Amino acid sequence: MRTGISHAPYGQLPSGEQVVQYTLANANGMVVKIIDFGGIVTEIHAPDREGKVADVVLGCDTLDDYRSKSPYFGALIGRYGNRIARGRFELDGETVQLDTNDGRNHLHGGALGFDKVLWKAGFMGDTLVLSYHSHDGEQGYPGNLEATVVYELNDSNELVVRFRAVTDRATPVNLTQHSYFNLAGEGDILAHELTIDADRFVPIDAESIPTGGLAVVDGTPFDFRTARRIGSRIDEVDLQLRNGKGYDHCFVLNKPAGKAMTRAVHVCDPRSGRVLELFTQEPGVQFYSGNFLDGSLSGKGHAWGYRSGFCIEPEHFPDSPNHPDFPNTILRPGEVYETESRFRFSVDKGR
Repeated sequence: MRTGISHAPYGQLPSGEQVVQYTLANANGMVVKIIDFGGIVTEIHAPDREGKVADVVLGCDTLDDYRSKSPYFGALIGRYGNRIARGRFELDGETVQLDTNDGRNHLHGGALGFDKVLWKAGFMGDTLVLSYHSHDGEQGYPGNLEATVVYELNDSNELVVRFRAVTDRATPVNLTQHSYFNLAGEGDILAHELTIDADRFVPIDAESIPTGGLAVVDGTPFDFRTARRIGSRIDEVDLQLRNGKGYDHCFVLNKPAGKAMTRAVHVCDPRSGRVLELFTQEPGVQFYSGNFLDGSLSGKGHAWGYRSGFCIEPEHFPDSPNHPDFPNTILRPGEVYETESRFRFSVDKGR
C-alpha cells in the first residue's frame, strides 16, 4: 500500500469551482478519503479481526447529494457545532442574531456553515491542511475568522484532526468533526458496545436546547461508564430519550481542566471486532445514535436506515454563549483557538 496523499477530481460546484478528493493512506493498509468541500470525510477503510477491510463511515455517492441532502455526513462543523437557542446571545453588551436553520434555533453554523463551503487545500508532509476565511457577518457571526484544519492518518491507525482559528472580533467558536460511523460496515449500530468516560451529561428540552445545569448519568439510560450495547436502553421510557428521539446529547467528560488529551469514548462492534476510540482535548462529546436517518438517503450501495450510524462529536457544550456556567466558547482578538482529537481504529481479536 502506497502511503502519503494522492488526489483526484470529485465534481464541480454551481460556481464552476472544482472539488477535489484527497486520499490518505498509512503503512497498515488504512485509507481515509476527504473532499475539500466541507472538509468531508467520505470514506474510512479499516480491517476487521479477519483482516477484511470495509468502509466504516456513512456517506453519499455524489457531490450534489453532499450539497443538498446530507445530514452532515463526515463534515467539518463551524463556526459553532451543535445548537444555539433562537440563534441569539449577548456578547459584550450587544445582541447577536445568527441564522436559524433548525426551527427557531441555530444548528451547526447555520444553513451555510463550514460543511457547505469550499476549503483551500494544502499539504504539510503527509498531512492535509484545509483553510477557510469566514467573513464578518457570515451566518450572523461577528468578526473575520481564519480557520485551519489538519487531517493526518498516522501508522497507529489514528485519524488526527487538529483545529486552529483566530479572529479580529469576539465571536463564539466550537469546531468539530461530524462523521457517522458503523463499524460493521452495514446494518444498524444497536449492537455496538459503547463506553463514554462521563459521569454527567447536558439535559435538553424538546427542541434539543440545554435546560440549564448538568445531570448525572448514574441510574439512567445515559450511563455508559462501563461498556454496554447502544440499543440496550435506547427505547426506555425516559424524558431525555424522548426529547432526543434516542441519544442526541452532550456528555461531560471526566477529565482535568485545561487541554489535556484523554480517552473519551470506546466503541466495539462484536461482530467484526473493529474498535474505535476517541481521544480529545474537548470538555464534551455529542453522542448521536442516528435517530433521524430513515432510509430516504442512500450511498455506497446502502439505504441509510434508522440508527444505521452513530456520531461522537468532540465539542464544547451546546448553547454555551447563553450559559455562563458552561466552559467558555468566546474567542477574542489576540487569542488562538486550538484543539485536537484522535479517532483510533484497532481490532478486538478476543471474541
